[in-house]
Amino acid sequence: MVDRRALFAAVSTHGLPACDHDRAGQARGKPCIRGLRITVYDVLDYLASGMSEAEILRDFPDLTADDLRACLAFAADRERKLDSVPPG
Repeated sequence: MVDRRALFAAVSTHGLPACDHDRAGQARGKPCIRGLRITVYDVLDYLASGMSEAEILRDFPDLTADDLRACLAFAADRERKLDSVPPG
């Protein structure tokens, strides 16, 4: 089983203990991976478009396989939180 807390540490969002938003507007306030200019949403788009993990890691050598899993865990956690909000 993957340690979700360790994965979330790779995703950065201001104000949230598990994440950090980008510094100095690098990614317009979106969650980034380890302070890089690569957003979680970019990685999810690459995966959704059919890019393999190996292709993404080749194209973005600063990323690791754990970073990609962190993006998926971040998206799953966000979806779970959105799903738990009662309609208003």
